[in-house]
Amino acid sequence: MANHKSAEKRIRQTQKRTERNRYYRTRIKNITKSVREAVTNNDGVSAAEAFKIANKELHSFVSKGILKKNTAARKVAKLNGLVKKLNQGK
Repeated sequence: MANHKSAEKRIRQTQKRTERNRYYRTRIKNITKSVREAVTNNDGVSAAEAFKIANKELHSFVSKGILKKNTAARKVAKLNGLVKKLNQGK
């Protein structure tokens, strides 16, 4: 257990930050998962809708400082490639 006030504060801050990071990490996984599931189900319409949401959310995370710009761009590009490939096949 912490012996100093500053150490106790750091513990509280770490707990808050950990919870916040866990929320965003899970949110990012769920967003990408919804696009991938729509692609595996060969549902072009829902895949496009899910991609639209994913694109918006991931770039909003960049503006909030949760993701770096290139990381979001990489994830969006990967998902866009999947959706394009699905729609070209039809």
